Amino acid sequence: MVSLAQRQQRQIGSATVSKPSVTAYQTEDEDFGLSPDDRLSVIAAALDAKARLHSERDCSHLVHAVYERAGFPYAYVPSLNLYRGVGAFQRTDVPEPGDLVVWRGHVGIVIKPSQHIFFSSMSSGPGIDDWETAYWKNRGRARFYRYIKKSRQVAIHFSIQQTRSSK
Repeated sequence: MVSLAQRQQRQIGSATVSKPSVTAYQTEDEDFGLSPDDRLSVIAAALDAKARLHSERDCSHLVHAVYERAGFPYAYVPSLNLYRGVGAFQRTDVPEPGDLVVWRGHVGIVIKPSQHIFFSSMSSGPGIDDWETAYWKNRGRARFYRYIKKSRQVAIHFSIQQTRSSK
């Protein structure tokens, strides 16, 4: 069986999406971050033509729905909360495909970081854009967040609770 990340292309609706260049999230907690297959699943869910037809009403609902469709659930929060940071995501300085790009009041999903391309709900509907354009730069500095798989979220929560109870 060939894994999703091993395929050079994936058919999505009527479009073919080439496999993005993905560098695995390599840390001692590798099992807790998204794998290259996971990242490709998030991007595929974002670009899926069927998903776009039934897209959510705003950027944070759209991003939440994409992560749900890709199999990576988290409790819905508006983009301002994502910007401040939430337990399901860890802030990163080096975005990878599938990470979040977040401004105060807007969120998207990184598609191709080398070209600053992200997917989100735009004024004309779901689409892609470059976060280095004047429009996005005028919104302030973007922050990037990486999804943490559930087992890591539980471990972090347990560690925080344990620290609080020992004080």
